[in-house]
Amino acid sequence: MFGSNLRVLARDYPSVSELSRQLGINRTQFNRYLSGESFPRPDVLDRICTFFGVDARILLDPVDDIRSRGQVLNGPILADFLGQGIGTVTEEIFPSGFYRFSRRSFVNDTQFVVGLVRVFRDSGWAYVRGFEARDAMRQQGLPVNARSREFRGYVARQEDGVALIISRRKGMTCSFNYLYRVASFENNFWVGYVTRTVRESVTGTRVARMVYEHLGDDLKKVLPAARSTGFRAAEDLMPFHRRLLQVDDAFR
Repeated sequence: MFGSNLRVLARDYPSVSELSRQLGINRTQFNRYLSGESFPRPDVLDRICTFFGVDARILLDPVDDIRSRGQVLNGPILADFLGQGIGTVTEEIFPSGFYRFSRRSFVNDTQFVVGLVRVFRDSGWAYVRGFEARDAMRQQGLPVNARSREFRGYVARQEDGVALIISRRKGMTCSFNYLYRVASFENNFWVGYVTRTVRESVTGTRVARMVYEHLGDDLKKVLPAARSTGFRAAEDLMPFHRRLLQVDDAFR
């Protein structure tokens, strides 16, 4: 297994001679490792593991399994079922930058929440980050400091849109958001719905229409949007947001 793993790790290097030189291992001895004829001393094994960013499990386990452990959606069990969506969210499908969103409030269904989030990329994955409205946190008896209000999530591609799974720090609940692009002058609006993972209640709403408006990174658009976040009455919403939210029609 060690020799097989070492051959996998060595594929990214142009020659065995150069790789063995970088590792500080005699090429003949390195070839014996590759063929499985010999195992390295503990200090040499440590040097190899440090160089490739793995650990001593390469003696027993396939290196692909080692690398995939800890990866849930893109690991070996779910990669072909859920992993495909998270790695294919291109800038054309859902661009990076700031978004203004609006939806009906979950804690007061006579009002609407206007907020701001940022979508960004890291290592090929698309993420979302934002902060809950202070008033919404107060009404739920929760702290209003920035750390408590912050939420993050990831973006996954869907057949005709995107899904966002979002939660607050160390939260035991999350929200599922589904959005699809709608025709607009700048082609920068998405509409869909958001639902919370909470029990049914006679006083609260668990699902509501959602609108995302892409602002990009233009501070002339982002800063005014940031200042306008919070609770709003239906008549105070931006006209196109109000139209897409269909404020007078029940969600179906």
